[in-house]
Amino acid sequence: MFSNTVEYALRAAVCLASAYPSPLTTRCIAKATQVPHHYLSKILQTLSKAGVIVSVRGVGGGHVLGAQPSVIPVLRVVNAIEPVQRIRACPLKLGDHAQGLCPLHHRLDAILGQAEAAFAATTLHELTSAPTVLCRASPKGLS
Repeated sequence: MFSNTVEYALRAAVCLASAYPSPLTTRCIAKATQVPHHYLSKILQTLSKAGVIVSVRGVGGGHVLGAQPSVIPVLRVVNAIEPVQRIRACPLKLGDHAQGLCPLHHRLDAILGQAEAAFAATTLHELTSAPTVLCRASPKGLS
């Protein structure tokens, strides 16, 4: 349902949330999240353009969330990478579905809506509230 890129972006965001407000390098995030370094660099650029993260240059620099983890919904990270595509019209372009979605596509859209609502209601902070593989190490331990 969601691409590897979205998964990787969420891993990176959770990693940054666990270290907040300390910046982490791309290499550090890649190691902690097991995301290929070069691929992660592109993802971090996209998250930066969307304002989810901020890049800090210089000694002690890296990447940091653009706001406190408690105010960044997971949906913001997902939408920065690959917005949830709701089903608004029949994907098969069938004429008899012009007035509404068939039962299959209506149900699939409802499921997408539930996922979207769950992502909107969950903050990055909530995903760091218990120790996990991404959150065990302190920022210094991730270097």
